[in-house]
Amino acid sequence: MGLRSRVSALFKGPEEFDLTSGGIGKPLFFLAMPIVVTNLFQTAYNLADTFWLGQYSTDALAAISFAFPMVFLLISLGMGISVAGSVLVAQYTGAGEERKADHAASQTVTFSVLASLLLGGVGYVFVEDFLSLMGASADVLPLATDYMEVVSLGLAAMFGFAVFVALMRGYGDTITPMLVMFGSVVLNIVIDPFLIFGWTVVENAPLVGTVSFPELGIQGAAIATVFSRAVALVVGLVVMFRGTRGVQLRLRDMVPEFGALKRIARIGLPASIEGTGRALSMNLLLFIVASFPDPVVAAYGIGTRVFSVVFLPAIAVARGVETMTGQNMGAGKPERAERAAGLAAKVLFAVLAVAGLVVFAYPEPIVSVFVGAGQADTARVVEVGAQFLRYVALTFGFIGIMRAYTGSFRGAGKTLTAAAISVFTLGIVRFPVAWLTAGPLGETGIWLSFGVSNVVGAVVAYGLYRRGTWRDTDLTDDAGGPDIESGDTGTEQPAGGD
Repeated sequence: MGLRSRVSALFKGPEEFDLTSGGIGKPLFFLAMPIVVTNLFQTAYNLADTFWLGQYSTDALAAISFAFPMVFLLISLGMGISVAGSVLVAQYTGAGEERKADHAASQTVTFSVLASLLLGGVGYVFVEDFLSLMGASADVLPLATDYMEVVSLGLAAMFGFAVFVALMRGYGDTITPMLVMFGSVVLNIVIDPFLIFGWTVVENAPLVGTVSFPELGIQGAAIATVFSRAVALVVGLVVMFRGTRGVQLRLRDMVPEFGALKRIARIGLPASIEGTGRALSMNLLLFIVASFPDPVVAAYGIGTRVFSVVFLPAIAVARGVETMTGQNMGAGKPERAERAAGLAAKVLFAVLAVAGLVVFAYPEPIVSVFVGAGQADTARVVEVGAQFLRYVALTFGFIGIMRAYTGSFRGAGKTLTAAAISVFTLGIVRFPVAWLTAGPLGETGIWLSFGVSNVVGAVVAYGLYRRGTWRDTDLTDDAGGPDIESGDTGTEQPAGGD
């Protein structure tokens, strides 16, 4: 509690602001800022792997360029469950139905565990075939397979923590997940190099030559990540079962219910389609990238990792807008949700445009951070990676616009609309542009596809949002849920459902 009190001096929790009344900017800021930090910590997992494996070998760096999209794909297939849980918790919280929010959270955890075990098992069995299909070279394939086998076995831990973050965010608490993530990232960063490179006791020590940590290479990076996430998940479950931070899990509420599955599926399935569309786009692009030499593959992996850092504000604010929209729709205040989305779009465009200018001006130093100086093809990786960043940097602001409005769509329960925007942007615009231009323009065509799709996605999201159909959201016909207190299976509706 001492640490949390000190953090609260910098961030404000849900007990200190109301998402459904008063100003818009301040609560959105205090809701989003811990998410920025949390996502920064989460990205640190990938950055730590990218940094240390970049020092290990170019092949290992290329291998995680193949592995990360598959990780994203597996998690995306089940991410709709966490989105649904977050939306339901937010809308019930806004409607003052805290007991129903707890019930929705408990059911979400149950179905997330079942989904992650299923997806992890499928991933483990087919990982090598999938990576081979994506075009991994003979040198890269065994390394990427080693990484993904470990991740597949630990998918429940990785996905489970994401669900914890989503449920707490739906309630309005973004500080607790941030603190838990911080501890997990520190643990990962500390053990990462030991498991990748191994560690031998120094000479003249009592146990001369004894290896304390064997050299596991890329598999060691995967073990470090999964173990750290597992520790974070345990802490998250303790927090939710205690119920002192808003959301409270109860064992009796975790017995699988068909009605709850139906509600979660209605909201979550389109969100899974959205996430899966993003993941498939990454993997399809990787199929094109794989036709180029390993330095280009490595540069692509570095570039996408850099984007994951730059876009942290957009992702965080979008999650904040999602929560604000959910709670305000539950409270019957759609106009307040619209104001939040508009403000977020403007701020994100400005912030990311400035970040894009910085990246455009200094791409080489940024890429160089992730490439070992003594590795083969270092200069070529830096050259290609810098080119990638320059082609995309000036469109960063448009990502902010698209994220803000799709976040509001999700919070209103219009996850299908958000999914349609994502699939159109990535599947109908980005991939075809890359496919058609990679031949005549080389890797430059791939970089160009990112910039074009960013602009088009922003225009489409803004246009659809201005139509106002998101105001017609109605989760009440099957999202009202049972009357927990009376035992009734009634269909009463959360306020503002229409």
